[in-house]
Amino acid sequence: ALAAGVVLVACCPGGTASNIVSYMARADVPLSVLMTSVSTVGAVFMTPLLTKLLLAGTAVQVDGAAMLASTAQVVLVPVLLGSTLNSRFPRTVARVSVYTPAVAVLMVALVCAATVSRSVTSLGGAGAVGTVGAAGLKAAAPALLAALLVLHTGGFFLGYALSRGAGLRERVCRTNSIEVGMQNSTLGATLATLHFADPAVAAPAAISACMHSCLGSLLAAFWRRRDRARGD
Repeated sequence: ALAAGVVLVACCPGGTASNIVSYMARADVPLSVLMTSVSTVGAVFMTPLLTKLLLAGTAVQVDGAAMLASTAQVVLVPVLLGSTLNSRFPRTVARVSVYTPAVAVLMVALVCAATVSRSVTSLGGAGAVGTVGAAGLKAAAPALLAALLVLHTGGFFLGYALSRGAGLRERVCRTNSIEVGMQNSTLGATLATLHFADPAVAAPAAISACMHSCLGSLLAAFWRRRDRARGD
């Protein structure tokens, strides 16, 4: 069940938290939003396909219309609204932008909290963890944490390294790193709850939400500090 949860998270598209982390990392935010939107739309077909292949025939059905509507609500609409406000009220936006990094961090924390809450609800509380059992979940914790750590750090590293090898600009390299390293764990938790009988499948999504947000934020802080050191 836990392995299935890790596979499901890995097959999910980029999450909207990656857009916030891209902003904090001084990456290419429009590119980040575009990549999140495209990967989310592609996930309508690819998430069920990849999950079925990797889980030896376990099918995960995805509501394509609902996912497209979600993309518009949480990705496209806020960006279009922000762009409109920035173009019409630039001075006001400039004053407000001083506080937006703190608000962005708060929003990432709320996204993590929502995913954890959803997963805990699906588990039915501390005593009901499906076929894994409380003791089994505790025993599997080190391996589960290691698997998710490899998943996310590998994504951050490969996204950046392959982009650098291709000769892309630094901002684009950062964007690719963040988009590859961060998955939509909330979607993973939702799919696990709706389409898997064992509630333990949702546990990796809850851990993933916290892990990739913390790793992404640390990476963004590293890049910002390096930029300041260079005088950028």
